[in-house]
Amino acid sequence: MARSGDPQGDGGEPVLPRASSSTRLRSRPDPFLVVCRCFSVITSLTAILCIAVNVLSAVRSFKNGADVFDGIFRCYAVVIAFFVVLAETEWGFIIKFWKVLEYWAGRGMLQIFVAVMTRAFPDYTVRQQDLVLLQNIASYMLLACGVVYVFSGILCIGFLKRSRQQKEITREQAVQDLEELERRREELEQLLLAERV
Repeated sequence: MARSGDPQGDGGEPVLPRASSSTRLRSRPDPFLVVCRCFSVITSLTAILCIAVNVLSAVRSFKNGADVFDGIFRCYAVVIAFFVVLAETEWGFIIKFWKVLEYWAGRGMLQIFVAVMTRAFPDYTVRQQDLVLLQNIASYMLLACGVVYVFSGILCIGFLKRSRQQKEITREQAVQDLEELERRREELEQLLLAERV
């Protein structure tokens, strides 16, 4: 019989402590990163709204044939707004080739540029008031997101976000490594028990 201080079982062999599933590490998401992700989703949706508005404007411009310049301008706005959406995904391929989009001030300036392009050349005829309203909503929303990005970039919030993301990735990797070690430990314990029998 094992005494309270003796780590040996009945057979004189050491008793290994069991890994309990209740000791697993739970990593809570960083609230700052959650806010950044939500803002990124809002910015992406706003840029997608700008794309839709500019496509509608381009189609109407080319359909009428009266203002081809406006249609071409809207096509450029669609392409640049697409880059805004890609920048918000923080896809490594995009960031690698356009380093300026890694910095929040650069992203903000691009968003402000797309907002101004969306707002430019509005057609104030009575039958296109719905399109003008959509242009105003999309452009001012993206303009607001761009201003927030520029000021956040000046305050180095993007640097803070990247460092917290790196810490979160490191923490998640440590949790995965710990779970792998626990799994291997359980396998080894099973093998040890099988050899005893």
